[in-house]
Amino acid sequence: MSTSVLPFQAPFMTTGLALFSGEAFRVASMDATAVAWGRKELDLALHEMPGLESLRQEHGASKPLKGARIVGSLHMTIQTGVLIETLVALGAEVQWASCNIFSTQDHAAAAIAAGPTGSATAPAGIPVFAWKGETLEEYWWCTLQALIFPDGAGPNLIVDDGGDATLLIHLGVQHEEAGTMPDPAKAGNEEEAIIMRLLADIRHAKGDNFWRPFAKAVRGVSEETTTGVHRLYKMMAEGKLLFPAINVNDSVTKSKFDNVYGCRHSLVDAIFRATDIMIAGKRCLVLGYGDVGKGSAQSLAGQNAKVSITEVDPICALQACMAGIDVITLEDALPTFDIYVSATGNANIITAAHMAAMKHNAIVCNIGHFDNEIDMAGLEALRATGEVEKIEVKAQVHEWRFTKTTHGPNGGGHSIIILAEGRLVNLGCATGHPSLVMSASFTNQVLAQLELHKNAESLGLSVVTLPKALDEMVARLHLAKFGAKLTQLSAFQADYIGVPVEGPFKGEAYRY
Repeated sequence: MSTSVLPFQAPFMTTGLALFSGEAFRVASMDATAVAWGRKELDLALHEMPGLESLRQEHGASKPLKGARIVGSLHMTIQTGVLIETLVALGAEVQWASCNIFSTQDHAAAAIAAGPTGSATAPAGIPVFAWKGETLEEYWWCTLQALIFPDGAGPNLIVDDGGDATLLIHLGVQHEEAGTMPDPAKAGNEEEAIIMRLLADIRHAKGDNFWRPFAKAVRGVSEETTTGVHRLYKMMAEGKLLFPAINVNDSVTKSKFDNVYGCRHSLVDAIFRATDIMIAGKRCLVLGYGDVGKGSAQSLAGQNAKVSITEVDPICALQACMAGIDVITLEDALPTFDIYVSATGNANIITAAHMAAMKHNAIVCNIGHFDNEIDMAGLEALRATGEVEKIEVKAQVHEWRFTKTTHGPNGGGHSIIILAEGRLVNLGCATGHPSLVMSASFTNQVLAQLELHKNAESLGLSVVTLPKALDEMVARLHLAKFGAKLTQLSAFQADYIGVPVEGPFKGEAYRY
């Protein structure tokens, strides 16, 4: 583990890390080889991310993000590194933590800590707190470190993925305003208990007026993913949203590209790296047929798997039928299916009871968002009673052997293979989405940060999406990579369909 050296303070829980550490960064290693590897991949990725490259060229000299103090809680990958250095190039101060305990690429984190002008021995990058394989306690410690700048104050803008940075601030404010002490004993699960302990320790250290001025300084957040967007809309509806939010997830050039085309690429990549199995001919069940489910189904079908899906939404189910995909229930699949992929963004999708009924050596993974799509807590409860054994095959690949079932080899217990501990398989077992897809997503993130920095107060306490014209601009920035040539509308044609010659070409209600 590489970090700066500071005087000892009382550690947070079992991390051995001071609650308010003041560390400049903390990554797995600042080995010179890792830094050089990360820097080379950042350079290569930038060439595959024309949207971000264009924004640097257009705005680098004017520094429109000068004065922005941006905290990111988003997977610390090579592609995220290009996003970070784009924000810095546009004038922002940036600090970062990952949003998933398994998604960090350690050479990317090292290169970002070193910076483009620094080195392994003389780092000159940004404060980054992330390493692959964090415990949940370390994860929330990292989130807190990223939120606190060297002067002790917080950010004025946030880039969030899943809403954890936003959540921590809102929970802190809620407890301060209510005059209540966060109580881990009242938590509903292990992770919530850790969050409550973190907030309680902060209260003991800083008193009961830490989070309110902290939140007041935040001018806005741009949210990357479906789960985080749901949280934001819920807070807005309940009157609890503390600062404006831009919903990046529902930009077409995010949701239809990252979620569909990114998953189409990265799902089978992760399964191959984790298991080395042949997918062709296997029976595969994708749970959920939204954008992520559609990309996942395409990914598996591209390997000539026999793909079925589950759905609660009749429209999505009908889309699957029209694509020639069987719509079944999870219970239908249990006796015979080989691979299960949860892609719902919901909770308790694949339960421990479901896994107890699966065929021997079925593979179970998640590409939705949080780890509660697969009932890992239920498996751990069975493990505590001896009904299941957990056997590590390799990092992020585990065999869970049921000791009391009878449909395994020779009438004994069966096993299932769970990837990435039920967390995002494409980031836990592979490297996530490719650079070109993430360029579209992250170009939207930069545009959202520019909008917030310029006009946050005009948005009020609301959740908004970027205008259609910007969505089309993001698409335009990437067309040259494919050698695409757009047809130009004549004035007559534009008038005939009631749009400007230069676009936007679709109304807000249009569904791509």
